[in-house]
Amino acid sequence: MLIVQKYGGTSLMDADRIRTAAMRAAHGVKAGDQIVVVVSAQGKTTDQLVKNARDILDQPSAREMDAYLAAGEQMSAGLMTMMLHSLGQKAVSLTGWQAGLLTDSTHGNARVIGLSSDRIRKELDAGNIVVVAGFQGINEAGDITTLGRGGSDTTAVALAALLGADLCRIYTDVDGVYDKDPRVFPDAVKFDRISYKDMLELARGGAQVLHDRSVELAMQYRVPVQVLSSFRPGPGTMVID
Repeated sequence: MLIVQKYGGTSLMDADRIRTAAMRAAHGVKAGDQIVVVVSAQGKTTDQLVKNARDILDQPSAREMDAYLAAGEQMSAGLMTMMLHSLGQKAVSLTGWQAGLLTDSTHGNARVIGLSSDRIRKELDAGNIVVVAGFQGINEAGDITTLGRGGSDTTAVALAALLGADLCRIYTDVDGVYDKDPRVFPDAVKFDRISYKDMLELARGGAQVLHDRSVELAMQYRVPVQVLSSFRPGPGTMVID
């Protein structure tokens, strides 16, 4: 099977959490799967980068912000790949543009158009876990673009669709999709399975477990998405027809 795993910022907060994610990816390879890992920036890195930029200029250009903000995910990709190497696993990190994730030119909120190369497939065939920096791509002019809020979710689902993956697993700080935020409402009910349509309604209504654009892509390309906890075992929630 070809499986895309996505890890959010809280799942990569420190070396121990990166190790846990890396071990999960390595276990997938040992089980006979090909693994693509999509990573977000660690913790509050993006917030700090935005603050740093605005300490210099109140309204920096969208193009330069994209070039700057993409660094957060690139750092996570490098650290994840180093951790995989420490576990004896073959792995390679790719930026969005090295992976060939082609987008339109809407800086700060770009939409994915397709893949401009077969680099990911070649690395998988060489036996590597491919670690892709989420949230970013490249436009036809060769400029770095970012995908907006929830961009790493969008990256993961888009790559799963474009690569024909069997499954996209989104690892987060909750153990599935609930009817309301379980961190706020103790009586929240978890779904074992939810349709794309119902998930999209939840996402548009403010549920933060998946961004609505990633759900739209999953629905368009019929990508099975599994939402899982990074911190405790369990089947999570399947988002599917």
